[in-house]
Amino acid sequence: MIRNRMHYVLAAALVASIGLVGCKKKEEPVATPAPAPTPVEPVAPTPPPAAATASVTAVDLGSAVGADKKVTTATTTFKPKDTIYVAISTSTSDAAATVPAKLGAKWTFQDGQTVKDDSADAQLMGAGVTNFSINSPKGFPTGKYKVDVSLDGNVVQSKEFEVK
Repeated sequence: MIRNRMHYVLAAALVASIGLVGCKKKEEPVATPAPAPTPVEPVAPTPPPAAATASVTAVDLGSAVGADKKVTTATTTFKPKDTIYVAISTSTSDAAATVPAKLGAKWTFQDGQTVKDDSADAQLMGAGVTNFSINSPKGFPTGKYKVDVSLDGNVVQSKEFEVK
């Protein structure tokens, strides 16, 4: 009987251990957190290309211009009956683009009196030359003069000259 009892105890222990194993809570797999999303930096829009600009590169005075509109012999001294030319050399930041511009030449006598005020609307492209001129059939009074060259209303260069 002890033997049978021992069998029962062993059998009961076996059944209990199987029950514990069968009832054991399943371990949940450890979830690894998903990596934080890499922040997407906004892509700045490509700026439009800068508009082409024009500039005055040289101002020359003379009493004659060639077919290329450049002064043939630069001088700052003229005779009273000379025609006086100003050759305004310009260039654009993009040689293939046309740049609208307003060029001007304001001629003044030594006392500040305006002799002539010229302007012209131009379509500049690459390097170029624009001319303005003054003359007086009666002859200019002797003295000191100045021409102010402007681009889009702003004086960009001035040249002094004399009539003798």
